[in-house]
Amino acid sequence: MSEKGEVDLTGAKQNTGVWLVKVPKYLSQQWAKATGRGEVGKLRICKKGNMGKPEVSFTLNEELTVIEGIEDKTVSAPREHPFTMQSVGGQTLAVFTENSSDKIALEGVVVQRAECRPAVSDSYMRLKRLQIEESSKPARLSQQLKSPVTNNYKPVANHTYNLEYERKKKEEGKRARADKQQVLDMLFSAFEKHQYYNIKDLVDITKQPVIYLKEILRDIGIYNVKGTHKNTWELKPEYRHYQGEEKTDE
Repeated sequence: MSEKGEVDLTGAKQNTGVWLVKVPKYLSQQWAKATGRGEVGKLRICKKGNMGKPEVSFTLNEELTVIEGIEDKTVSAPREHPFTMQSVGGQTLAVFTENSSDKIALEGVVVQRAECRPAVSDSYMRLKRLQIEESSKPARLSQQLKSPVTNNYKPVANHTYNLEYERKKKEEGKRARADKQQVLDMLFSAFEKHQYYNIKDLVDITKQPVIYLKEILRDIGIYNVKGTHKNTWELKPEYRHYQGEEKTDE
């Protein structure tokens, strides 16, 4: 649609009446194949007497009756399609079209509704049976291979990063939380020997889960985020007691 939302209402001025007809899916698909190739069939309107209702039917061109692609078979669509006429009722319906320039135009107001139905025949019954069989097929089928599939891709039972994750998870599970005072004793004993430790070394010493160990370290230690001893832990000044020359290593 154009930016201003303009609609060509020439059809309304001409009081053009149009029919709104519902057609079977296969019929619309066959019509699409005939785009640019001329007529798709013939429409007959017969009226019996002055007061009788008109009888309307559509006859599909014979060249468009061939339907391919259903179960790799070729079937024929029925040619004769009688109309079931319906009233518009109290509704106001209109038909609009849109051209390549995004221009909307009113083609006319619906004056008649109808349903185009295929005449019951052997060809139609065969078409419906094949359509039902096609729609009932499972989306996935198992197939036995006669020869092994050879390509460069070789599936693995488990990927390296998964194995590493499982290993770490297993190790964490084995590390049961010890009493806090026992962990503190191990930490103080370690810091008497050295002033700085990274978290991995402290985990190896205490055999405690990382999260639990960090909770305790925050109470007694300082984490260095810069400087020579970046990413290491040391005791807070009030807890420091080093052996030998380590006390000068600040």
